[in-house]
Formats: sequence, structure tokens, C-alpha cells
Amino acid sequence: MTPLDYDYLRKFLKERSGLDLSADKQYLVESRLLPLARKASLSGIPDLVLKIRNGDGRLATDVVEAMTTNETFFYRDKIPFDNLRNTILPGLIQARAARKSLRIWSAASSTGQEPYSIAMCVKEMGAAFAGWRIEIVATDLSQEVLEKSKAGVYSQFEVQRGLPIQLLVKYFTQTGELWQLNPDIRAMVQFRQLNLLQDFSHLGTFDVIFCRNVLIYFDQDTKAVIFERLAKAMEADGTLLLGAAESVVGITDAFRPISDRRGVYQLNPARSGRAMGVLMPQPLKVAAAR
Repeated sequence: MTPLDYDYLRKFLKERSGLDLSADKQYLVESRLLPLARKASLSGIPDLVLKIRNGDGRLATDVVEAMTTNETFFYRDKIPFDNLRNTILPGLIQARAARKSLRIWSAASSTGQEPYSIAMCVKEMGAAFAGWRIEIVATDLSQEVLEKSKAGVYSQFEVQRGLPIQLLVKYFTQTGELWQLNPDIRAMVQFRQLNLLQDFSHLGTFDVIFCRNVLIYFDQDTKAVIFERLAKAMEADGTLLLGAAESVVGITDAFRPISDRRGVYQLNPARSGRAMGVLMPQPLKVAAAR
């Protein structure tokens, strides 16, 4: 891959997905795109770049998906789900007692382990949510991983990573070497294709938003815009959960960290976009939605 090809791919990926690759990540691009080039019967990445430049939309989509599909696993990092189970959901049961409805968003949901972990947390609370309307929305840029998510089928390796054995036995059915989530858990999650760089106001507002381990790939300006949009997508007393390596500090004042709960944030009462009538930033310009 020539320096010009790499420069083109960096700009292309930044525009299409927000992925902000540094100058020293050429090895990562090669490791992910060389197999894609071979699958497309191309001699290498230069030919792949040429086809994208010439308007091959299918290949362009495949390149974005190859570079933005990230590893995930059930109950990743554990602490966010402990917070959800022990503090966030019990608090919302009281706060939403009158309307008996709850909306949770798993942004950049990848192959579905996060939203299904959320669904199992809700299911495990049993009678506490009897008669409630629970909506779990999971979004990702990649249509390929969304299709895998909807099927809810995972390998032995995937279910062994983070999933307690009692939940595996309770909520999965084994077929050969694969495990499939039971229909009642799969039915709790709605999967939709979405590019976080574009407007997502059509999703409505949420009581809880998981946006974990995705913003680390964006530059500071992009993060700031997405945080502002997330603030508008959240109920006034809602909760945002970020990844262990992510923070709002120094990027936005739309959210404030909860001091005793790592990775948990709420809207800053000093300046809520809805309450204060703040003018939100203009949408980011991207070449295409995902």
C-alpha cells in the first residue's frame, strides 16, 4: 500500500464512519483490508482503492464494515452492568412508576452481546417490570453484524466470554457447537442500522444510553458533536454509560460524571440543551449513511 493509498483511505474512513486513523496505523488497515481485497479477486489494496475511487459502492461499504467492526463480548467490563442492575434500573422503576415504560439504547452494538446483556439484566428483574413496556434499541453502522445480532447465534468461544454459566443455561439453546438466544430475549431488542455521524433525532429520547467503546475512535470535534446529540436524545434524568477509556471531561459540559460510579454520566443541570434552549451544532457532513 502506497502512502497516497493510505492517505486516501484515512480520509475516506473519516468521512464515512468517523474513524480517525493516525499516521502509524497502516499495519491495521493492511491486516483488515488485504483479506477483503483477496475475497474481491483483487491483487492488493491499491486495486481496492482504485475500485472505490471509481465508484464501487458495495466495495466501499465492505471496507467501512471491515474497519469498524470491533470485538465485543457479553457483560463487557462487568461494572456498567452492575450499575445498571443495582442502581440505574431500580431508580428508574421508581421514577417511571406512573407511566411504566422504559427506553434503552445500545449505540454501536456490534454483534449484539451488549443489547442482549441489557435484555437479560431486565429479564432477571422479573416481577419488578411486570406490566411495563420495555424498549431496547440497538444500532450499528454495519448491516452484516446487525444480521448476526438478529439471529442471536454465538459460538462456544463467544458465550464463554463474560456470560455467567447460569444465564447461558437459562437463556440459550445449544445446537451442535453453537448457542442461540431464546426467542423471548431476542424479541426484547430492536436492531436498526445507524451512522452515529448523522442525525439520530428520529430515534426519540431514551432513559438509558450505552455508547461504549466507540467514541475512542473519533477525533475531539466529532466527539463533542455526538455528545451534544446524545444529550438531546436523553430524558432529563436519564443516564449515559461510556467505555472505560472514554470520558466527557474536556470535551463537553452537556454531561456530568457521577462521582461514585465510573463511566456513568447524567445531563448537566446547569446547561441542558432542551432546558436552556442551546443551539446545537450543525450535523456533520458525511458521504453516506450506514
